[in-house]
Amino acid sequence: MKTMTSRASLAAALMLAAAWLASPVSAQTQPPSAPAQSTAQPAPAGPAPAAPAATTPAVPAPSASTATPVAPTASPAATVSTTAKSDAAAGIAPAMKELSPWVMFMSADVIVKAVMIGLAFASLMTWTVFIAKSIELSVASSKLRSALKKVAETRSLAEAQMALGAKEGILPSFLAAALREARMSAGLSSDAGIKERAASSFSEIVRAEARRIRIGMGVLATIGSTSPFVGLFGTVWGIMNSFIGISKSQTTNLAVVAPGIAEALLATAIGLVAAIPAVIIYNHFSRVTKGYLELVSRASGAAGRLLSRDLDRSHGSVHSRAAE
Repeated sequence: MKTMTSRASLAAALMLAAAWLASPVSAQTQPPSAPAQSTAQPAPAGPAPAAPAATTPAVPAPSASTATPVAPTASPAATVSTTAKSDAAAGIAPAMKELSPWVMFMSADVIVKAVMIGLAFASLMTWTVFIAKSIELSVASSKLRSALKKVAETRSLAEAQMALGAKEGILPSFLAAALREARMSAGLSSDAGIKERAASSFSEIVRAEARRIRIGMGVLATIGSTSPFVGLFGTVWGIMNSFIGISKSQTTNLAVVAPGIAEALLATAIGLVAAIPAVIIYNHFSRVTKGYLELVSRASGAAGRLLSRDLDRSHGSVHSRAAE
C-alpha cells in the first residue's frame, strides 16, 4: 500500500510539473497555491506533501519578471515633463531677447518711428551745440581777458590800438567806435555829448555781442521744453495702437500687450534723454554767457575811460595854448 501511495504521489507531482511547464507565461503569474492545494487533497496524509513543496520555489520567478516592466512606465512621463519644461524655457528665452531697443524701434508704428528719429536728431543737435558753444565761449573769454590785460596800462586810444594790433575782437571794436566818435565830434566843445554818443555806440556793440554769443541757446531751450511732450505724444500713439491690437486679437495676454507698450514707452525714454541734457546744458551756458558779458562790460568801460582821458588831454592842450 505504501508503495502504491508513493507511486501515486510521484505521478501526481509529475503531472503538476508537466502542466506548469506547458502553461503560458501569463498563466504562470497567477499564484499556483490553489491548484496545489486542490491536487494535494486526494493524497493521503503521509509523505505526499513533500512532492508539491519542491515545485513551490519556482513560483516567485515570474513575479520578478513581471515587476520589471513597471519601471519604464514612470520614465516616459518624467522625460515628457522635462522636455516640456525645456521647450517652455526655450520659448521664453527668445521672447526675452527680442525686447531690445533696436527691435522695438523696428517693430514700432510709422508715427512712433518718426517721433523717435526726431528726438534722436534733437539730442544730436543738443550735443553739437554744447561742443560748439563750449569752444566758442572758451576762446572768446580767453581772448578778451588777454586784451584787457594789454590795455590796462595804456594811456590813450591810439596807444591801446597799437598794443592790440590788427586783431579782431570785442575790445578793438570798442576802441574803433570811440576813435570814430572823437574824430567826428572834432571842434565841438561839449565833452558830455561826445561821451554820451560814444556810450550809445558801446551799448549797440554790447547788444550785438550778446545776440551773437547766445546763438544756439534758443535751440537748447526749445529742445528742453518740448522733447518730453513730443515723446509723450509718441507714447500715447503707441499705447493707442496696442489697445487696438488687443481688441482685434481679443486677448489680454501679456505676451501680446507688452511689445506695443514697450515700444510706446521707448518714445518717452528717448524724449527724456533729449530733454534732460538740453536743460542742463542751457543752464550751464546761461551762467557762462553771463560771465562773458561781464567781461564785455569791462571792455566797454575801459574804452570809455581811454576816450575820457583823450578828451581831457585835448582840452588841456587847448587851454595851455590859449594861455600862451
